[in-house]
Amino acid sequence: MNNPHTDLSVLGVFSLLSLLAIGGGTAVLPEMKELTINAHHWLTDSQFRDIYSLGQVAPGPNMLMVIVIGYHVAGTPGALLAFGGFFLPASVLALGSSRLWNHFDGSPWRLALQLALAPIVVGLMAAGTVAVAKTAITGTETTLIAIAVFVLVYFGPKITGAKINPAFYIFAGGLLGYLTLN
Repeated sequence: MNNPHTDLSVLGVFSLLSLLAIGGGTAVLPEMKELTINAHHWLTDSQFRDIYSLGQVAPGPNMLMVIVIGYHVAGTPGALLAFGGFFLPASVLALGSSRLWNHFDGSPWRLALQLALAPIVVGLMAAGTVAVAKTAITGTETTLIAIAVFVLVYFGPKITGAKINPAFYIFAGGLLGYLTLN
């Protein structure tokens, strides 16, 4: 039987993260990592990294990874609470704010708010990338893989004129990492 206190903690953590996820789930990765690893000790760094990686390669929204975390913590009820906690509050907030947003179409404060939120979202997404990189880049080999993938994604289309699906980079990086680290 699950601990009701743990179940409520799962619901609380993911509901809070839901409301903080301005610009998408990636923006809350540093806080998710902090809460699940350091505050509640539900996961280790490597478990968080592996669950995040699974979310990236699985079809569908990458933040479905919260289901895996919830399941790891409290079984099926934890998975359901993590899913509901992460997606329901943000959905309700988005519905309400979109109605309000449309009501103020053409208002100068709406444009000012849009312009102010853009750099905040970019900063939060960059913080999420750094949080995941800290757990994924563990030595010289993984550093070189990360640099190579960045160069290929960022400069590859400019050099070759062709854009390659990032899934191929994920597969190649995983294979290379497996071969060099094992």
